[in-house]
Amino acid sequence: MSGTGTGRRGWRAAFRGWRSRRPFWGGLLLTLGGGWILLTEKASLKVVVHVGMQGLAGYLLPVVMVICGLLALFNPSQRLFYSIVGILCSLGSWVTSNLGGFFIGLALGAVGSCMIFGWLPDQEPRVGRRKRRKAERAAAQDFGEGAKAV
Repeated sequence: MSGTGTGRRGWRAAFRGWRSRRPFWGGLLLTLGGGWILLTEKASLKVVVHVGMQGLAGYLLPVVMVICGLLALFNPSQRLFYSIVGILCSLGSWVTSNLGGFFIGLALGAVGSCMIFGWLPDQEPRVGRRKRRKAERAAAQDFGEGAKAV
């Protein structure tokens, strides 16, 4: 019975390690934004072909957003290019796709692109407030004990 929990903990730790090496939340938001815009499109393919390039762009930009979000997740070395293309497609969806999926897809895509652009792969992991305060207290106690010993 105790062996069942270790496999799950290992999977979660592996996913957490994978997620920490890439702009996970930005890629996810950009992908969700493109998906939301695609879901709000109500024109059939016959109407899109009849309207022409404007109708095609209504489907093309959210698809590019989804692709850029997924590529940012699985190829984070090119994240700057994907984030710039993602923000341009998000802003372009304002005109081509029902006001950017009624503002929701536009906002998700813009925020996700900005998060991808701002992600730094070589940055040290942030230390939580509790751990930082605990380290400060330990350092203060060590300093106090060192002063008493002198």
